[in-house]
Amino acid sequence: MTMLADDPTAAAVLAAVPCHPVPPTERSPAIDALRDARAGHGFAIGHDGVMLILRRPWLALDLPVTPPVRAWLPYGSVGPAKADLRCGLIPHALLAAIGDHFRAALPDEAAAFVLWNEQTRAFVVEFPVIDAASPSRLVYRTPVPAPGWHLVCDVHSHGHARAFFSATDDVDDAHATKVAIVLGRLDDPAGPTMAARLCAGGMFITLPRSPFAGEHDAL
Repeated sequence: MTMLADDPTAAAVLAAVPCHPVPPTERSPAIDALRDARAGHGFAIGHDGVMLILRRPWLALDLPVTPPVRAWLPYGSVGPAKADLRCGLIPHALLAAIGDHFRAALPDEAAAFVLWNEQTRAFVVEFPVIDAASPSRLVYRTPVPAPGWHLVCDVHSHGHARAFFSATDDVDDAHATKVAIVLGRLDDPAGPTMAARLCAGGMFITLPRSPFAGEHDAL
């Protein structure tokens, strides 16, 4: 078998994040294994572009990351995009509890995390330790999930201000795999506004809908 790199560390990196060509006919066992994995990620390259295939116990993501390749390639198609929550939608009651907690913290910003248990399939909300909070700044500690638990959502508030992702949020979320949510205008009688995105593979992906049951708008 031909080695992809002479350096052992480089070879380990390439093995951990593989890139597989899509065969022009039939299936690829390597790509099927990547899609069926409990956790991991890699790339498939086809005539219609390069697709990120990322798996977590709670997430199955197939995302095109390039346009179709201009050069002729004797490869098949990477297939359709998808972003499935393997854990299912988060119960709406947890969003209500988060909103109550955030309103109680006004005028300061606040934070919450939604964790999911892979064995029991239960969701819980964890409110982190806050080191500093003001109406425009928040410093908090991301929880370390116990074995079997996975961090699905990182939620923070903007108090009375609108919901949006700041440059600081972009830096904090750059290397994470999670759903990031900002809730704003918590004092609005019509209800808070929400900004939501999926952080994966170093990218920020707009969600077509909220990850919470009963909430359809993610923007």
